[in-house]
Amino acid sequence: MTTEQIVITLGLKVYTAGDMTNQEVTGGYVSDLLSDVMGHAREGEVWITLQSHANVVAIASLKELAAILLVKGVEPDKAVVDKAEEEGITLLGTVEDTFTITGRLFQLLSKE
Repeated sequence: MTTEQIVITLGLKVYTAGDMTNQEVTGGYVSDLLSDVMGHAREGEVWITLQSHANVVAIASLKELAAILLVKGVEPDKAVVDKAEEEGITLLGTVEDTFTITGRLFQLLSKE
């Protein structure tokens, strides 16, 4: 399943411009602890977090994650969006809480 299919199905907001939503998604990882994500997230996963600073983009790029999904209506600032675009990381958002959107993403990916 691609990030574009996930965006459409889950009704997510896309903060990054251009054709950055065609990455293949292999799973998801939920954490707000950056060192945890660095140590355990895997390539192709969607990182679900409420952290919205530039360091999340750097880690997502390093780990080759498919996307970052910000929860609870957290809005990234322009510098973070610009950095995500520069690094080729899809930056998404939802007003849903972490528990709810994680369950919905899990169900969606489990159908494949």
